[in-house]
Amino acid sequence: MILSESESVYAADKFINYFSNTGRIDEYLRNVKLDRIAEQPNDLSAFMEGAATEDDLFSRFDMHPADMRIKIYPAGEYGGLTNEFFNERLQITMSHAFESSIPGKSLKWIVKEENTGKVIGFIRFGSPTINSKPRNDWLGDVPDLGRFNRHAIMGFIIVPTQPFGFNYLGGKLLAMLCCSHQAREQLNAKYNSNICLFETTSLYGSTKSSSQYDGLKPYMRYKGLTDSDFTPLLHDSIFQDLNKWFMIRNNDKCLVKEDASSRKLKIQSKMISVIKKSLVDADKLESFNTAIRSAKDLTEQKRFYMSTYGFQNAREVILGEQDTLVKAENYDRFSVNQIISWWRKKASRRYETLRDDGRLRTKLETWNKNPDEIDIIR
Repeated sequence: MILSESESVYAADKFINYFSNTGRIDEYLRNVKLDRIAEQPNDLSAFMEGAATEDDLFSRFDMHPADMRIKIYPAGEYGGLTNEFFNERLQITMSHAFESSIPGKSLKWIVKEENTGKVIGFIRFGSPTINSKPRNDWLGDVPDLGRFNRHAIMGFIIVPTQPFGFNYLGGKLLAMLCCSHQAREQLNAKYNSNICLFETTSLYGSTKSSSQYDGLKPYMRYKGLTDSDFTPLLHDSIFQDLNKWFMIRNNDKCLVKEDASSRKLKIQSKMISVIKKSLVDADKLESFNTAIRSAKDLTEQKRFYMSTYGFQNAREVILGEQDTLVKAENYDRFSVNQIISWWRKKASRRYETLRDDGRLRTKLETWNKNPDEIDIIR
């Protein structure tokens, strides 16, 4: 596919204008989030009236962690706690835009504090990325994909409400719950799998020197930085409009196969390739290449973390060298009760220190109120 000169300049300018004014990944994510909020009907405040209210989010910041009762609810399996409930409340909590549906495995958890009946966090499990350097380094080989998918799961969303996360180490609690036997048992039952590996990555990489996943041994361990050599996606209406524009010029056909994996990323990669081949103006081509290089700089290496759920031979089982999982000495520590007990001690010290220093945050932080004031990564 080759575009005319005027068409190639038009398409190139879409990328140049989108990426030229963003210097860091957190700025990029924030801009995407604000764009998505602006696209909600009648602004986000109106969108939030009714179904997606703040009333469901935890706000009793005078409650000590010792008095809390934590419970996990799979979305869609309890009255009122639907997938829509999950998505709408996550939308006002999360600091970056998210996709409401993803291919492959999917399990959504809504985590509540039971005394108040309020939501303290959101978790979404999904099929792991196909390739990961830290994972392959740990395994010592590239595993068979079918076998790997039967044994592995990824945490795509691990987001506490705020300031519950700040005051009570909420992110760490959710991360450890991902590594619980309850998580693997529910996934095994849903997908007839035998999960023994959990993995996730930090939202940011080298921009931030730490993550909510640090300091969680033996539940979760840092295993290195991911590779990064892809262009972040154009989002929402910008991508959709440009995709339709390309299809019209491609005999009403999509740029990639309908069943392609990572389809959106592959469509955008094809757009970039077509633009590069089509541009004749050397100055415009250089501007386009500069914008793409700047965009790739945003997708920094991310911190990679994993858990083997208290099994001592997860690596061997994933590689097909052994068939039966063997419990390690600390296997029982991965129960939900023991995880909550571990968190409660850490959270109590955190809460008491913040309270005594006058640094507790007591204002619910959501995107339908003063989004410019939000400064917590989630």
